[in-house]
Amino acid sequence: MEDTNQDQQTEKKYQIQHDRPNCIGCAACAAVAPDFWTMSEDGKSDIVGCKKRDDEWEELDIEEKDFTVNKEAADSCPVNVIHIINKETKEKII
Repeated sequence: MEDTNQDQQTEKKYQIQHDRPNCIGCAACAAVAPDFWTMSEDGKSDIVGCKKRDDEWEELDIEEKDFTVNKEAADSCPVNVIHIINKETKEKII
């Protein structure tokens, strides 16, 4: 059970949520944060290594150190389909 305490210390504090069905494929997120965002063959963006939901949204838990670059990606999105949630408080940051 000692591993559980270590996991909590490195717990991923935020979650990126991508409303992929409404993505227009402008590629701003991939340009701003290429380690986290990529363009798919269908012209829309995808979160690298994400979990795909049944409603076609994508989710990825991220650490605090990755927050700023993904916030910049979300801010660059002209149709506001990238959201970042504080997992602890459930607050929608963007």
